[in-house]
Amino acid sequence: MARGRRGSDISGWLALDKPAGITSAAAVEVVRRAFDARKAGHAGTLDPAATGVLAIAFGEATKTIPHVTDALKAYDFRVRFGQGTTTDDAEGDITATSDHRPTDAAIEAALPRFRGAVMQVPPAFSAVKVGGARAYDLARDGQVPDLAARPLRIETLEMMGRPDADHADFRMVCGKGGYVRAVARDLGEALGTPAHVTTLRRVWSGPFRAEDALPLAEIARLAGTAEIGALVLPLEIGLAGLPRVECPDTSIPRLRHGNPAAVWPGDVPAGGLAWVSHAGRAVALGRVIGGMLHPDRVFAA
Repeated sequence: MARGRRGSDISGWLALDKPAGITSAAAVEVVRRAFDARKAGHAGTLDPAATGVLAIAFGEATKTIPHVTDALKAYDFRVRFGQGTTTDDAEGDITATSDHRPTDAAIEAALPRFRGAVMQVPPAFSAVKVGGARAYDLARDGQVPDLAARPLRIETLEMMGRPDADHADFRMVCGKGGYVRAVARDLGEALGTPAHVTTLRRVWSGPFRAEDALPLAEIARLAGTAEIGALVLPLEIGLAGLPRVECPDTSIPRLRHGNPAAVWPGDVPAGGLAWVSHAGRAVALGRVIGGMLHPDRVFAA
């Protein structure tokens, strides 16, 4: 998470359309400086070569980052068949080649095994930690990181087009921790040919959509102007996937101090996670037990 020692106490969200050629952390820092925000972070890393939705939280909204990170995300990507690379994308060196090109029918027949609950081995060049070190650091030093397969939920994976025999376009909707590069690598292996990702774009992330995301160049242009503040979205957007409950005025002081207080739980099951709304603003986030919300997170007034 990017942090600044100085800056304004701005809180809320911004949907950035990240360009290629910059890391997610660097993009967050550019945005943080443009808004003069004291605190900022992002929900879900994009590779430097990838583009699309990078959800950025400021101030109190950073407390809701885990809920956007855990939300479903959708990716459009192109796979190149017949070439494998060190990074499983076009940034790496070619490690294997093949003249074999799968047919459309073969691709369609292979896709079902990549849907639903799957086990996925992350790419060697990834941020996964191995013995305290990042896998990409080990890979850059010439080591082969021993990466264990991890569970992943892929809601949908569809072929969207076939521009030529070498390439195919896909859209994938998946949960937290999915690597599109690993899908391309494993799909090629299933089809009997090496493969890698050539282009990758995140088209939505939880409640944030690419068509509403702002280009980094536009944010940089507005840095320091009066107009830039109007771009910040409410903190509550980061809680969109969670149940909302209301509370009486008398509960507000207790909740603000992190103490359990009475709420009107509605349909929230016992022990369920929910956020408390008062006058349309988020007060706290926690578990509902016996008509009381037990706060895990409290949002400043």
